[in-house]
Amino acid sequence: MSRTKHGFFGKALAATLAVAALGAASIAQAATDLTVWHAYRGDEKAAFEKVVAQYNAKQQDAVVKTLAVPYDAYADKITASVPRGKGPDVFIFAQDRLGGWVEAGQTIEPIDFFVDPKVVAQLVPGMMEAMTYRDTVYGLPLNYKSIAMIYNTALVKTPPKTTGELIKVAKGLTNAPSGRFGLAYKYSNFFFHAALMNAFGGQVFEPGPKPVIDSTQNVAAVKTMLQWYKKDGILPADPSSTLIASLFNDGKAAIVFSGPWFLGEVQDKVKYAIAPLPTVDEAGGKPLRPWLTVEGVYVSAGSKHKEASYAFAEYLVSLDAARVLALEGGQLPTNKAVYSDPKVAANPTLQGFRKQLDTAVPMPNYAEMTLMWSPVTTAMMGTESLDISRMLRASASAWARSSASMPGWAPGGWMHVTI
Repeated sequence: MSRTKHGFFGKALAATLAVAALGAASIAQAATDLTVWHAYRGDEKAAFEKVVAQYNAKQQDAVVKTLAVPYDAYADKITASVPRGKGPDVFIFAQDRLGGWVEAGQTIEPIDFFVDPKVVAQLVPGMMEAMTYRDTVYGLPLNYKSIAMIYNTALVKTPPKTTGELIKVAKGLTNAPSGRFGLAYKYSNFFFHAALMNAFGGQVFEPGPKPVIDSTQNVAAVKTMLQWYKKDGILPADPSSTLIASLFNDGKAAIVFSGPWFLGEVQDKVKYAIAPLPTVDEAGGKPLRPWLTVEGVYVSAGSKHKEASYAFAEYLVSLDAARVLALEGGQLPTNKAVYSDPKVAANPTLQGFRKQLDTAVPMPNYAEMTLMWSPVTTAMMGTESLDISRMLRASASAWARSSASMPGWAPGGWMHVTI
């Protein structure tokens, strides 16, 4: 080969290598930076961050960074930051705020265009409904939570299956003067009370949405709760989270109605098991039906990387992610295949809460839901003087003040009930 030809091919090879190097650099630079906000702590936080690290390692299109936001400030931070383009690309939150954020605008990106039926098919049935508002899909369901029956196995050998059995067992384990109670739960908090409301066929809204908190079914549910508290005497007064955890840890509360979050407060010395909530004799044998909160993965409306953000959201609901979230984070993933995993199937806590899913009711995601929480829960807080009329008057008054901002939504026909 002549020197001229050798020089030509050498230069050509060098040019090719240079182009390849530029291409590699371009690919490396093309990786998109994404930020995801969440409110996880402890094991849940560690598991979530491990899932994010797995995603970053398995692909080169995006690099996801996490930011844990304190829960008490989380919703307000989303409301204030995301519409102004100051928020994350992706955030995780329960579905009860979905309607409000959609109505406010510039907060959550619709994802109908992205959602693959194959992704939906891998999820526990019914979960996508929680992510749907006015027939539009806004998120992918990641995890779900509901309350169930948590009982001290040293005090309760067989969990009661009906409220008749529950009251009998609880009375036998109650000694109010010594601070012992057969049952403890936050009955004055509307989220916890909803299980009883739903058993009677009550609801917060009819389609429209039209508030129906004053329905006869809701009245019957509150009467039953007051029966357990005032007449049967099986419930403690002023049931704060701290009190309930203290009673359970000290063996002074045999049964608690609560969710997975409660287990982090249970001391190692307490041996417990989880069972579905009982059926309600007073409601014709219908089961207690707790509200189901579904944590959604949402793409921010202001994200400049919506396709990459959705790809990350899709990975979060995969089986690989679900295994970590379940086994290391104690979460209840929406991916249905994870419950067939041998380690998950052998976990009595995960399986206990999974069984409760069969009778749980997705919490409403109407925009008006945000305005419901405060007046109803506030009205129910005064357990010593609690009556239905107080609850309804407080709720009606709050809704009336809010109706100006939500045309067509005004309470009417509120009833006065004496217990």
